[in-house]
Order: sequence, then C-alpha cells, then structure tokens
Amino acid sequence: MSYQAYQNAQSKTENPRQTEYRLFVQVTKSLIDAADLPSTDPKVPDALDWNRRLWSMLATDCGVEGNGLPDQLRASIISLSIWVSKHSSAVIRGDESIKDLININKTIMEGLAVQPSVTPPNKSAFDNLNQI
Repeated sequence: MSYQAYQNAQSKTENPRQTEYRLFVQVTKSLIDAADLPSTDPKVPDALDWNRRLWSMLATDCGVEGNGLPDQLRASIISLSIWVSKHSSAVIRGDESIKDLININKTIMEGLAVQPSVTPPNKSAFDNLNQI
C-alpha cells in the first residue's frame, strides 16, 4: 500500500480530534527526541519550529468566526499559542527548557484522549510518551 493510499484511508476514518491527537504525538515525539541534543543540532530548531507551527495553526483556527469551541477555550488556546512561541524563542536562546513545551503538549493530548467521542488513533504512542 502506498503512503498516499494510507493517508487517504486515514483521513476517511479519523475525526478531527483524532487527527489533532496524532499530530500532537508526532510533534511531541520530535520535541522529546530533541530535548537532550545540543542546541546546535539542527533537530532542535526543527522540532521547535514544528511545534510552534502546530500551535499557530490552532490559534488561527480558534480565531476564525464559526469555530465551534467555547469562547473561553478558544481564548485559552490562543494564549497558549502565544506562550509557546515566546517560550520556544527562549529555548533557542538557552534561557528555558524544551521540557515545558513537552509537558504542555502532553496535557493537551490527555485532554484530547479523554473526550468521549475520541479513541486515540495510536494510544500506545501516547503511553510511550508518558514514560519519558
């Protein structure tokens, strides 16, 4: 089966929360992989950038009229996105830890996983992240 066919099948079987969960697993794994690397390793800014882009996308989506989330939750996600961006810059400068970003992502993943309508697409991936 080709990668394209896999993506098509996956997009037809996942609901948006499952897709968000899967993306958070992937991004958080890249942050974990980068956490113990020297800041000069290219994987560090790549992981931080991917995480920042994820949060930016979430904030943009929350700012769109017609977003179905409650206003307070939308505002919280936008605030977290701003914090993630600032904290990522501080991590690059060596002033803060990447582990704070990992913890925020894990918290969001826990929230996505407990939604009654969500069965995480790869629960074992989340369990493995919790062991770190």
